[in-house]
Amino acid sequence: MSTALPLVAYPDLESQVRALEEEGYVYLPGVLDDREITALRTAMDGLDKIAANYDRHDTPESSGHLNKSINNAFNRDIHFLPYLDRPGVIEIEEAVHGGDCHVIGMTAWMTGPGRPNQNLHTDWQPLTLPEEVMADPRVKVPIFITTAHFYLDDIDQELGPTNFVPGSHLSGRTPQGDVTWQGGGEQSILCRAGDVVLFRCEVWHRGTANRSKRTRYLLQVHYAKRMITQ
Repeated sequence: MSTALPLVAYPDLESQVRALEEEGYVYLPGVLDDREITALRTAMDGLDKIAANYDRHDTPESSGHLNKSINNAFNRDIHFLPYLDRPGVIEIEEAVHGGDCHVIGMTAWMTGPGRPNQNLHTDWQPLTLPEEVMADPRVKVPIFITTAHFYLDDIDQELGPTNFVPGSHLSGRTPQGDVTWQGGGEQSILCRAGDVVLFRCEVWHRGTANRSKRTRYLLQVHYAKRMITQ
């Protein structure tokens, strides 16, 4: 079983940006309150799949487990609009992507019991560089895309946490079948409902199996530099 990923709540914007650059992720505790969590879960339940939008809604009857993934939820229900520029999150996004950054996606994602493990992957690898180049202090790769995970459940190992390989954004490549980097393996994001974890697109990560009897609710918001298309 994976160990827990260290979740440090940095107190200021400068430290939060540094964490994204150096550690690949930043933790923001208690961003949402109980009322907001309940309302978001209800809004997500009310969304229906639109095939033309590349939405997905697998059911236990069709595939053995629930996997409901609704793209660009902000176009579907006005309730999701405040989470495009949530205070405490948007300031970090503008600091790393620029004041003209934009949202390139928002996914309402529900995964039920029986959901299997994903493989380790990056969301996008903008540059492939040798490790010795990435380790050179003169080299600083811009943060092109980040994802904010708004967790709507208390996450434990049974519910299927997101696993990271810490520091792997500095590998300069995709995992290519590797499950460790520089001797470090996967660690699980074990957090509370209402917490947010922001991470950059090059971090090696995966969703893990839901071995519980509960459905995991997660709102993903994807941000990018203005040059990146939606």
